Amino acid sequence: MAAKFAWVILLASAVLEAVWATALGLSAGFSQLIPTIVFAVAASLSMVGLGMAVKRIPLGTAYAVWVGIGAALTVGWAMATGVEPASPLKLLFIAGIVGCAAGLKALPAQARDEVAEPAEH
Repeated sequence: MAAKFAWVILLASAVLEAVWATALGLSAGFSQLIPTIVFAVAASLSMVGLGMAVKRIPLGTAYAVWVGIGAALTVGWAMATGVEPASPLKLLFIAGIVGCAAGLKALPAQARDEVAEPAEH
């Protein structure tokens, strides 16, 4: 798998993380069938995608991007749908999460490896 394709898979997996997190909230403790099914499918696909991406992207970097983008999309969706109130500071901090994830992607490959995998002593 090419490195660029691994990043596409990672971003798709992050979107699926936001889907399963939202479905988890809608499942009312897994008592609602459709959100529970959406949760199970999206969570499974998200984990599979993350697993595929870490074959080409260092685990620490991949996980940070996956969690950051997934969390930002989850809270962004909650604010857009009125489930969670929006505020300028909240938007600023979410932008910071996205910016940090983009920064990890923008690093040269060797620098990403050094950030994700500290040298052993």
